[in-house]
Amino acid sequence: MLKTSFRVLLTGAVVLVAVAVVAYKYWDYLINPWTRDGQIRAQIVQITPRVSAPIINLPIVDNQFVRTGDLLFEIDPRTFVAALDQAKAELDKTKDDIESLKSQVLAAEAAVDQYESLIDQQKSVIAANEASLADAKANFERMTKAGKSGAVARQSVDDAKANYDIALASLAEQQSALIEANAQFAQSQARLSEARAELGAVGDANARLRAAQAAVRSAELDLEFTRVTAPVDGYITNLELRLGSQAVENEPALALVDMNSYWIHGFFKENWIADIQTGDRAIVTLMTYPDQPLEGRVDSIGWGISQDDGSTGFDLLPDINATFEWIRLAQRVPVRVRLIDVPDDIKLRVGTTGSVLVMTGTSETPDGGPVPPAPRPLQ
Repeated sequence: MLKTSFRVLLTGAVVLVAVAVVAYKYWDYLINPWTRDGQIRAQIVQITPRVSAPIINLPIVDNQFVRTGDLLFEIDPRTFVAALDQAKAELDKTKDDIESLKSQVLAAEAAVDQYESLIDQQKSVIAANEASLADAKANFERMTKAGKSGAVARQSVDDAKANYDIALASLAEQQSALIEANAQFAQSQARLSEARAELGAVGDANARLRAAQAAVRSAELDLEFTRVTAPVDGYITNLELRLGSQAVENEPALALVDMNSYWIHGFFKENWIADIQTGDRAIVTLMTYPDQPLEGRVDSIGWGISQDDGSTGFDLLPDINATFEWIRLAQRVPVRVRLIDVPDDIKLRVGTTGSVLVMTGTSETPDGGPVPPAPRPLQ
């Protein structure tokens, strides 16, 4: 009888302890904010062609995993090869034009130097002619005085006058030549300025050369854009492209789920988020894997949600939903949770759901440790 009573008491104690532990764990889940309205999200990269042409190579299939740099599809490159050849030809022509313009500048500079030297020579000739004219004038004046006194013959006076007239005419001719040389010099300077302006900057700074080089680079990029590669590691999803389809510039062609960007959005009632802080530990139980809870950390809490009441409705009047005064429906606010150490056997899929429980006051606790699954009623 005593043994039976002891067994009953021991069994009862074990049952009470078990019930207490279960009740404690269940209460632990109840006092922390939780929601069944959790959803897996990820960055979706819209793969958008940069050029338009038919697709000639499509090595991927729907739902395939690809790594950064893997070829997704290839666009017909022939048009862009031709455009690149034309741009290169224009670049070669531009270089030839620049060399021709350089020769014109050198010729114009030589002409300026030539007329400048001619002006210097002409000035020297005029200086000599002015000296000769002064001598002829002085000689003519002496001969005129001597002729009046009868000291020299009339022929000597006439010869002196002729020499003076010749010197005077020669000086006038040289002065006209100097004026002409100055005019030619000014014209040569103008032609030099035009040639230099036509040429532009010298070397790699030349505007024509840079424009032609930029056209070649643009054509090279267009040719490179015919091979569309994966910008991130991820999964191709909802692939509808086919060989021969027309890739259209700046229009999304397929979606790529970035595998390194997964997070969970838990939509918590507004009366439950007051105690949630950035960095708090979160337990995520996916509907796909109910027995494999995941650990996460609260990254951020949304600052606003869309409102229906007051939005413009029919006849531009505000659209107001009818509500009962004694019922207040709590709005749901998105809480972003960053996942930590997702096991390899768990495959996250965008849009799938799960429950999210936030352990408040744990923002300073380290990661790690066992992650208990949420009770079935909370999943």
